[in-house]
Parts: sequence; C-alpha cells; structure tokens
Amino acid sequence: MLFSYLRANTTTNMDFFQRSFAAAASLIVPMQLPSKMETHIWYIVPDEVKSKHLQKHYLNLLSPNEKESVMKIQEEELQKRALLARALVRSTISRYVTQFQIDPQALKLKKNMFGKPELDFQNSRELCLPPLQFNISHSSSLIACGVTVHSPIGIDVEAKTRKIKNNIIAFAKRFFSPNEIEVLSAISDPESQRQEFIKLWTLKEAYVKALGRGFSATPFNTFTIQFNKTARSSCLPGCKTYEEAYEISVESCDDLENCSRNVTFALMELSGSHYAAVCVEKDTSFRGSLPMKLNVWRTIPYVEDECVSGTEAALPINGFAQANVNFSKT
Repeated sequence: MLFSYLRANTTTNMDFFQRSFAAAASLIVPMQLPSKMETHIWYIVPDEVKSKHLQKHYLNLLSPNEKESVMKIQEEELQKRALLARALVRSTISRYVTQFQIDPQALKLKKNMFGKPELDFQNSRELCLPPLQFNISHSSSLIACGVTVHSPIGIDVEAKTRKIKNNIIAFAKRFFSPNEIEVLSAISDPESQRQEFIKLWTLKEAYVKALGRGFSATPFNTFTIQFNKTARSSCLPGCKTYEEAYEISVESCDDLENCSRNVTFALMELSGSHYAAVCVEKDTSFRGSLPMKLNVWRTIPYVEDECVSGTEAALPINGFAQANVNFSKT
C-alpha cells in the first residue's frame, strides 16, 4: 500500500511540492485503528527530510512548550531530530481520529512521573480520541513511533553499527543479569557478540518503556530477557511443516513490584540499518500465546507514506533472537 499526496523523488516533483505544499499541509492519510494484538510502527529517516519549508511546517505542529524546547537546542542536527520526533508523534496520532481531520497541534500530551510521554485524555475529551497508546524512540539516523489500542507499548531502535566503547562483557556485567552475561560470553566472534548485545539492549529498553518506568526505575539487571525455542507452523494455508522459532519472554524478575511477565515482544530490522524492539502488554482475553501482528510504514509526514511490512525494509530477526511475530502486508 503506498499513499503519496506529494512525491519528492525528483527535482520536478520537489518543485511541485514547494508550490503546492501550503494547500496540502492540512492533509494526512487517515488510518483504521490497530486491532487487538496489533501494533503499527511508523518510522522516519532524518536524512530524507531535507526541505526547510517542510521542517518549518513540522515546527508549526508542535505545542508552544514543545516548540520552545526544540528551538533551545543549539546543535542543528540534534534540533532537527528533536523536531522530527515530536512531529512524527503528532502526525501519527492524528491519523487515527477518523471522525474528523484533527489539527495535530490540538493534541494534548503529557508525561508520566517517570517521563514517558502519553496522550492526555483528561484534557482532550472534546477531541473524542480513541484509546491509543504510543511510544517513540530515536537514534541519530532513524526515528520510530509505535501505536496500539489499549495496550501499553515500548519501542526502541538502535543502529546496527552502534559502537561499544568498553569491553562488551565488562559493560554487560554493569547492567545485565547473570543469565544474559552467560549467553553473551558464549559467543566467541566479537562482531556477533556486539550485534547480540545491541539486540538484547534494544529488547530490554523496549520492556522498561512498556512498563512506563524507564531504566532508572527498573534497572536492566533486575530482569532477564529469555529466548525460548518453540515450534511454529508455516503461515501457508494447508501446510503442516514447522519451523524453529524463538519466543521472547521476561524471566527472573528480581523486582516483582516493578516487573511484569504479561508482555509479548517483537524484534526486527528496519531499513536494513537498525534493530527495533517492540514490547506490548498481552491481551488476557486470548488463551495461549498469540504472535504480535505488525504493520510497518516508512513515512515523511505530509509527503509520503509507504507500507513496508513483509519487505526487506522490515524483517523479523532470525536465529538467536527471532521474535514470535507475524507481519501483515496491506
């Protein structure tokens, strides 16, 4: 599925975009709400947003406090990423209000006591907002926003090229559980060990964000990310073959008050350059374990949306950290 109000892939189209942007700036593609056990992910690559005119429009989507916060950032690239992250949240949420086109600036956001941003439903009653949950994560080269209905969500993205300055095992001993350190120590190849460290860090980050508490309130060494081998049937109708998979779970929660095992994970590659982990609270109305259903879009809000589910731009991770995840393509 490819939505495109204005394409900026060529010089001619960019000229058309610059002339027509003011007339189209109020438009954004509406979306149906995610179903139960479904997560929508929207991501943006900052390097693809080059138009200063477009960035100015994004600035106008923000609340006065957000705008002031962004403008205080002196370093240009940091300021741009902060702007895109806030604009991505507001434009993404506004897609799911189907009764009428809502001005993203009218959305009221707040932070919980641990700093996690969320919709302020109490002060947004006049907007008839659906029960959306969202979470945002960004690296220097990719920003992602995850959306669910009702279920708390955490998302984290990390560049596959992320460098670990310290010795990986020594660094892991400061933050990870003994079981996770043992798993990493068993990997002899330095590059493979680094990649698995990043995946594990990403999953742990997504988990504490889903809890709404963050690293300071739920230290990484108080819980263990476990990879449990399971048999998963082929998604092809009528096929009786099975393939090996790993279901990701949380075990060994030392701090039971601040941990939860009632969650499900997904781990994937985005844009071929990043690992992305998603953690959502399980729907207890379902019996047994169901895979999370993901739909993923690459976006430049108000310019281009491209569904990349089931393509090489959004791939579930295989092997050591394969997630129990089912991609749907629309």
